[in-house]
Amino acid sequence: MTMNFFRGVMGGQPAGPQPTGAETIHKLCDRVASSTLLEDRRDAVRALKSLSKKYRLEVGTQAMDHLVHILQTDRSDSEILGYALDTLYNIICNDEEEEQDESEDMAAAPPIPVSGKHKNVPVSDENAQKQEEDLGVLFTDKFLGDSENVTLLLTLLEEFDFHVRWPGVKLLTALLKNQCNQVQGVILVSPMGVSRLMDLLADSREVIRNDGLLLLQQLTKGNAAIQKIVAFENAFERLLDIITEEGSSDGGIVVEDCLLLLVNLLKNNSSNQNFFKEGSYIQRMKPWFEVGDDNSGWSAQKVTNLHLMLQLVRVMVSPVNSPGATSSCQKSMYQCGLLQQLCTILMATGVPADILTETINTVSEVIRGSQINQDYFASVNAPSNPPRPAIVVLLMSMVNERQPFVLRCAVLYCFQCFLYKNQKGQGEIVATLLPSTIDANSISAGQLLCGGLFSADSLSNWCAAVALAHALQDNLTQKEQLLRVQLATSLGKPPVSLLQQCTNILSQGDKINRRGSKVQTRVGLLMLLCTWISNCPIAVTHFLHNQENVPFLTGQISENLGEDERLVQGLCALLLGICIYYNDNSLENYTKEKLKQLIEKRIGKENFVEKLGFVTKHELYSRAAQKPQPVFPSPEQMLFDHEFTKLVKELEGVITKAVHKTSEEEKKEEEVKKTLEQHDSIVIQYKDLIRDQDTQIQELREQVSTLSLNSEQMQNQITQQQSQIQQHKDQYNILKLKLGKDSQGLSSSHGEGAHVNGLHSEELSQLREEVEELRRQHTLQHTQLSDKDSLINTLRCGAAAAAQTAEGGTGGSDNTELLGEVESLRSRVQAQCAEISQLQTERLELIRRAEAVSSAPASSSESSADTVTVSELESRLAAQTTEAERLKEECRGLREGHAGLEQQLASAQSTVAIEQTEKTKLQQEVQESKKEQDDLLMLLADQDQKILNLKQRLRDLGETIDEDEDEIDARDQFGEDDDDDDEEEDEENND
Repeated sequence: MTMNFFRGVMGGQPAGPQPTGAETIHKLCDRVASSTLLEDRRDAVRALKSLSKKYRLEVGTQAMDHLVHILQTDRSDSEILGYALDTLYNIICNDEEEEQDESEDMAAAPPIPVSGKHKNVPVSDENAQKQEEDLGVLFTDKFLGDSENVTLLLTLLEEFDFHVRWPGVKLLTALLKNQCNQVQGVILVSPMGVSRLMDLLADSREVIRNDGLLLLQQLTKGNAAIQKIVAFENAFERLLDIITEEGSSDGGIVVEDCLLLLVNLLKNNSSNQNFFKEGSYIQRMKPWFEVGDDNSGWSAQKVTNLHLMLQLVRVMVSPVNSPGATSSCQKSMYQCGLLQQLCTILMATGVPADILTETINTVSEVIRGSQINQDYFASVNAPSNPPRPAIVVLLMSMVNERQPFVLRCAVLYCFQCFLYKNQKGQGEIVATLLPSTIDANSISAGQLLCGGLFSADSLSNWCAAVALAHALQDNLTQKEQLLRVQLATSLGKPPVSLLQQCTNILSQGDKINRRGSKVQTRVGLLMLLCTWISNCPIAVTHFLHNQENVPFLTGQISENLGEDERLVQGLCALLLGICIYYNDNSLENYTKEKLKQLIEKRIGKENFVEKLGFVTKHELYSRAAQKPQPVFPSPEQMLFDHEFTKLVKELEGVITKAVHKTSEEEKKEEEVKKTLEQHDSIVIQYKDLIRDQDTQIQELREQVSTLSLNSEQMQNQITQQQSQIQQHKDQYNILKLKLGKDSQGLSSSHGEGAHVNGLHSEELSQLREEVEELRRQHTLQHTQLSDKDSLINTLRCGAAAAAQTAEGGTGGSDNTELLGEVESLRSRVQAQCAEISQLQTERLELIRRAEAVSSAPASSSESSADTVTVSELESRLAAQTTEAERLKEECRGLREGHAGLEQQLASAQSTVAIEQTEKTKLQQEVQESKKEQDDLLMLLADQDQKILNLKQRLRDLGETIDEDEDEIDARDQFGEDDDDDDEEEDEENND
């Protein structure tokens, strides 16, 4: 039935006019829309797919809505979904691909005559390509008119069927290529949209996984939010696994796609970079750079892969990243051995030139500003005989004019990064030029730089000058050390200094034949001289000491030369301006004032400033100021260094002001500077004094806190002891009650026996009462002992309170009360000692009387019952005697405790006296400190007023005052006022 339809519709009849492509497509679209049978719709969609490349405009215009409807309704049939997705891809994609040779497609779509619009009309390839791109954008916009279409595509990607998933991936990739931002926005707000796309990387079918990589490349372009989501969907782990499975650098195009996606995820995305570092993925990059001894025959794909791997390393340590993130990544690369592996490639033989160049650039940024990495790089030796430092080997390539230009630029960048913020490395390089360290048997970095500086190759001159300037960057010590360098120019002539030789080459520059080379050499030397003598008055004096230098500079600046020489004139003006600004007036003929008069007479101030401005207006100056790496399209454009552009920006304004200042203004400025310096020194002294006093006060506060803590601990111990004493009292009362009951029973049963022996009941009762009294005295002694412990703790607390009052409180009345309590306790102890002696006497008397009673002769008329009674009384008396002995021992212990308490009391009194003395001393010191601080505040207020007056005078004179210094002074003043307020508040709280 279907084939009969196509024969009837698409020209199966031999006679009659054949339908055009547009008419056929229209009929197919009607069939897709109206057919009730799935087979008919499927055949019609397959026919549209076969026509979609040749009749792209017609199919896209008429069939897109029908195809989208198929995607929405025929979800159960994977075959028709695949045809629909392929058709949409063909009309949206702009890539030129070969048509697929599918016999079933050809059977469904017999030959159709080309419509008039698509006849072979001679059109240029560029116009045809532009028309194709316009059609792709047009149909992409039409498809994206409804954002639900993208959501529908994301849903279809969940289908595992190959005929649905693969064309769906290709279609979404084409949409991203044509309208990236719009598709990204829809995917970003779609629930689980990015997660569905990440699942493509886990597909076991390589073609889907590989196209999924291409899709994610397009998806992650320029969208930080999507990049973060992809990274947190475990993309790093999956991509690194794929790279390892595919053979790392020896892998194919899939490795390249993975690396491109990694670069997209990490470049300019600090969050992903931190996640990559924290996930220990940097360590997994090390095996990528393991190259063997045989480096011959590198494939083009391996070179591409290694380029991207090196680029990935540079993304992590790029100078445009935040300094903290870059430093952290540099540290990780050193610790995991990645830097060591890169240095191995650097020194290996047989490595392709472009890989070697990129490796040098990568090592440069891994060591830039990292002291530990720079130190390691300084220790790397090339595998030569004898071994040479890697720095020397690289510098040999830099000054060799036969080496490729890009390689020489890379070596210069590496040397600059090695010296960046590395004063130790700068000193080592300069030391190789000093007379005491030169070794005639070996080639040093300094010798290579001097050789390049004075060679016939202008590019070597420029590179060596810039490299040597970086050895002096922001390092006054090395600028002065380099003044000691002497050069032997020729036999029989005395040696000249390196500074003098540079100026000699400048003045003899006209002997160089090639004009372009002359400019490059002179620019390099002028940049070196400007860097050398800036902020170094001694170097300025050495430069001015040569009588020929100033006339040469003024002559260069005053001449009217061509466009190429304007840059040299501007740099000469900069050099002369540095000689004025950093001049210490040690040479009478070339003081600041005389140099300015010379400029005014021979050049003119306005002309001088105009020539100085040529430098920053130069096109190559702006290009060099953009990034640290020296990247030049050709050697002739290699004129400016990045660090030098910073120096020019810093000095141009101050030199212009220095040239326009009069001698009176300079004198006033010098006076103001001296006054400010004196004031600053005085303020620094007082700040140090106040800082010391603050430290002392803080120490005293810490001591008070310690004493307070000790007091709390002692109080806790007292509470615990009181609790134990109360428990002992309760136990004693219980025992006392039991003893009273036993005594009453004994007295009622043996009353008669007492009378028989002559011992009356009243005397026995008195004896019991005396024993009880002794026990009470014992209890009282324990209580007094606890009271004395409490007194000792109270005295310690009083000592702590005395320390606190050292900051402002008064505690004389408390100490008086404590002394009174001590005297009262002392009298009570003495009274108790007297009572103890009296009790001992009475106890002895009782014992004597009891012995007298027991020794009396017994009456012969006593009965046997009386004898038993007397025996019982004797046993009771023995028990009483034992009890008396025990009480005696207790009294002895109490006396010893009393002696210990006396010692503790004496110690406490001594402690109170010491604390009272320290308190008085601290109060005096506090009063003196307050007085000194008041004097300091008055003095600082006067000094601040003088500063304000001086700064107002400077403003009246037209000088610019740095607002940051005003804010710092204000903060210092407010900070001191706040400290005084805090001290006064602490004293009030203590009161």
